[in-house]
Amino acid sequence: MASHEAIVRDPRYRALLKRRGRFATVLTIVILIAYFGFIGLVAFDKPLLGASLSGGATSIGIPVGLGLIILSIVLTGLYVRRANGEFDADLAAIRAEHDA
Repeated sequence: MASHEAIVRDPRYRALLKRRGRFATVLTIVILIAYFGFIGLVAFDKPLLGASLSGGATSIGIPVGLGLIILSIVLTGLYVRRANGEFDADLAAIRAEHDA
């Protein structure tokens, strides 16, 4: 069993936490800009989002809203993929070294 304190003091573990934090921060900023941009459009430019795409009943706001949902799913997938691959592998290597 690895000593929790030894792992916390390991510089590679601290670097891993910083990398993971920076990645999560970037993804958070991207989604916040997208969400607040969408809310800003709803609040300040309703005619733009309400305009018809091709003269029919579908407005521009519908694909923009769907795009926001898809962006959220994609960003979540990016985080999960990197967390399950790179971050978990690095943490497992650090833990294995401290267990040895």
